[in-house]
Amino acid sequence: MSGEAAFIEALRALATHPAARGLADDAAVIEIGGEALILTHDMMVEGVHFLPGQDPADVAWKLVTRNLSDLAAKGAQPIGVLLGFMLGEDDRRFVEGLGQVLGEYGVPLLGGDTSSGGPPRAHGLTAVGRASHKPVPSRAGAQPGDTLWLTGALGAAMLGFEALRDGSGADSAAYRRPRPRLAEGQALAPLASAMMDVSDGLLLDAWRLAGASEVSLAIDSRAVPIAAPESRRLDALRWGDDYELLFTLPPGTEPPIPATRIGRAEPRGFAPLFLDGEPLVNSEGLGWQHGGP
Repeated sequence: MSGEAAFIEALRALATHPAARGLADDAAVIEIGGEALILTHDMMVEGVHFLPGQDPADVAWKLVTRNLSDLAAKGAQPIGVLLGFMLGEDDRRFVEGLGQVLGEYGVPLLGGDTSSGGPPRAHGLTAVGRASHKPVPSRAGAQPGDTLWLTGALGAAMLGFEALRDGSGADSAAYRRPRPRLAEGQALAPLASAMMDVSDGLLLDAWRLAGASEVSLAIDSRAVPIAAPESRRLDALRWGDDYELLFTLPPGTEPPIPATRIGRAEPRGFAPLFLDGEPLVNSEGLGWQHGGP
């Protein structure tokens, strides 16, 4: 077994509960009485998801918000978070950043666990939410004829990472302190036929949505708003960490929030994704993926 995709495929044999959604969605959805609880978990590893020596307060902010972004893709209202934290130097700064982000979004810390270890250090966070609408949106509902939409613009996180890495002094906030689209996700939940967040790159995440929905998605690259120089357009489409929402709407439906139409869903063809009319038949190089050993 080698690589993330192979490992997740092996786990699918164990994830047989309906709440797991076949491990093909942003989060688990557990129906309890008349409520639907949304659970998601993300990890961040030093040198992989954040730079060595990066401000721990920013690490805390991003650890929370990337999980809240998964809740946003389900149209969920956050209930609380559980933290898994690896102890090290300057832990007080992490606590300060954690307090800032939890206060910003009104999300309580419910518990968790601490451990020694590293370097590199690794932290995990589980976020719990309550569905604002049922059925809860998934990646699997897009139908041929649906329109494909994106909130916001892409590329600001890419530029922010480069600024932070290079010490240029340019604005790096989009990379350090992303803002999940919680309100937008809740507004879209009753309307979207499929929805997910853009965390690993637009092209790779569109590939995943197409696969889950068993459609082909046709994207017009020039329609995608970017917050980067035009020469970096393709880079922006492949870079992750933007945490925008990618969603489909039935024909004739307009989004209730600011968003840009970037393509459409078509009957499943020989390729899950078409970019400017050209088929993309391999997901390699489309976005962020963890490689094999």
